[in-house]
Amino acid sequence: MSVEIRVPQLPESVADATLVAWRKQPGQSVARDENLADLETDKVMLEVPAPTSGVLREIKVADGSTVKSGELLAIIEDGAATAAAEVPRTGPAARRVIEENSLAPGTVVGTAPRRRVTKADALQAAAVEAAAVEAAAAPPSTARPGRGEKRVPMTRLRARIAERLVQAQLSQALLTTFNEVDLGAVQELRARYKESFEAEHGVKLGLMSFFIKAAIEGLKRYPVVNASVENNDIVYHEYFDIGVAVSTERGLMVPVLRDADLLSFAAIEERIAQFATRARSGSITLEELTGGTFSITNGGIFGSLMSTPIVNAPQSAILGMHKIQDRAMVVKGQVTIRPMMYLALTYDHRLIDGREAVQFLVAVKECLEDPGRLLLGV
Repeated sequence: MSVEIRVPQLPESVADATLVAWRKQPGQSVARDENLADLETDKVMLEVPAPTSGVLREIKVADGSTVKSGELLAIIEDGAATAAAEVPRTGPAARRVIEENSLAPGTVVGTAPRRRVTKADALQAAAVEAAAVEAAAAPPSTARPGRGEKRVPMTRLRARIAERLVQAQLSQALLTTFNEVDLGAVQELRARYKESFEAEHGVKLGLMSFFIKAAIEGLKRYPVVNASVENNDIVYHEYFDIGVAVSTERGLMVPVLRDADLLSFAAIEERIAQFATRARSGSITLEELTGGTFSITNGGIFGSLMSTPIVNAPQSAILGMHKIQDRAMVVKGQVTIRPMMYLALTYDHRLIDGREAVQFLVAVKECLEDPGRLLLGV
């Protein structure tokens, strides 16, 4: 029995997807729930699972095609796995091509029903073999090393990131203000409690939870930094959904910690670790990437000393963390070496004045240099 494979129902806000690659080819056996193909939307990767075991009989859509929900992708021959496991049958014409070109029969993939090898299949395999032999025998290139080019299309995610960044620059009056923070107290606190914290909660005590807690304290003091512009209105958000930038091979993703002000240090660290793992594996959901009232990005993990991050619209501000670097500082009249980090706040100047942006950064600085404030709420 033939079973149709169709595009899964896409999220409501996603109109279409790109079929990135087939994981199976016609004639190959598939198991129930095995991933047949990868689909890429503007934000997430989706899998196309096999609804039944059998043999992939026919592919209807080529790699790189744009598809919509419910569109026919392929056909599986249900229950044909046993037949597919047999050696493909070869007709007389195909056998003649295989013999004339000294092809190994097992290397020729049959595309006809039950994986039967046709003459066209054999000719295709012969052409591929001839091209490989010609390439191997070709003389070394005389071109200068390092002068080659490689052109690849943007992924949907990269194209969407580019579009959103340009749109943010065009639609917002972006300005960045800087400050610096002494992280000595945070480092001492982490060193003192890291073992007991991990033993109690099963997760490491990182820096990000301190920065999220400090940012929330700053947002509470200066609510306009947590607000957004909608037409001619200012929307003040009375909740704190904090986006945390995660770098993946496909590009930057910003999963959102909902109601982050209600989360403990351990819960924040646990969710961030889960987000990072799932974002890099492509299993994060679209819902987890939407919304957010404020974002934090950490370029310091790559060695960045200072940067001007771009706001994740429609949010109005983003906090940039950077590399911790030992520097000579004057503390109480004495020169001493302290672990310092530059902080950057990029904000939409249509909504947020410089005074509020600077005061927000000062509030974050105060909380990080005296972490007891985060516990006492002062």
